[in-house]
This record gives sequence, C-alpha cells and structure tokens, in this order.
Amino acid sequence: MATALDEARAALATGDVPIGAVVLSPEGEVIGRGRNVREADADPTGHAEVVALREAARARGEWRLDGCSLVVTLEPCTMCAGAIVLARIKTLVFGAYDEKAGAVGSLWDVVRDRRLNHRPEVLAGVAEAECAGLLADFFQGQRVASSGSGPAAARDA
Repeated sequence: MATALDEARAALATGDVPIGAVVLSPEGEVIGRGRNVREADADPTGHAEVVALREAARARGEWRLDGCSLVVTLEPCTMCAGAIVLARIKTLVFGAYDEKAGAVGSLWDVVRDRRLNHRPEVLAGVAEAECAGLLADFFQGQRVASSGSGPAAARDA
C-alpha cells in the first residue's frame, strides 16, 4: 500500500484526485503502477487502476493477469471493478471506502457478482485512515480554493 500511496501523492502535481494503484506479480514484484491522470491526460478512463492494469498487461505481454494482485488506495468504481474482473486479478486490496461511487461493496459489488465469470478475493480497509486522509486533505483544499478564502485569497487580495 505504501507504493500505491506514493503514486497517489504524485497525482497531486497534476491536480488529479490522489488515488494510486500498483499491480503485483504472483511473486510480489511490482509490474504495473498507476495514478489518476484524468486531468493530466484529459482522459475520462485515466483512473489509477486502469493505468496500472494497462502497464502490467504490457509488462506481461498479455491481458490476463492471472495470479496478480491489485493494490489501490480507494475502493474501485464500476469501470475499474469491471476491468479488475476482466483482467482476472486474483486479489484486490484497497484502502478507503468510496461511499459515493464504490463498486466493491459500498454502492455496488461488481467484483463479487456471481453472474460474472471471475471473482477476485477482496481485502478492504488496508491503511484506510491514511488513504482516506489524503483524499480528505485534497478535497478540503479544493473547497477552500473554490470558496475564494484561505491563504491564497488573502495573499491575492
């Protein structure tokens, strides 16, 4: 999770929501890294999980990521949960729950849907406080910036 958190922090440089992800091979080696790049790349599919899954698939030379684990700082959305199922990820580990868009138990449970042909093991709440805190700090900063108050507004007045 520490590596995923590093990726999340790196997203701050581009104004993206700080979410990070890593794909681990069955041997535990990092084979894919990702951070949100929706703002940086003007890409609606630029979620950390998708970026990491694409990099891992390139590293393995195939789209099936059998035996691999995905570690992500926030509960995946429906798009990412679907990608996790399609990539055949063995284990999904996530930090903070996403009550507004989570698709691994919060609003939906895509990865455990018995109608689908693959269901990864799920470990939730890993380093939850740190993952949630990073997001809370980011959104608090966004609210302060958009309200026209705070240190920047006082300096610019």
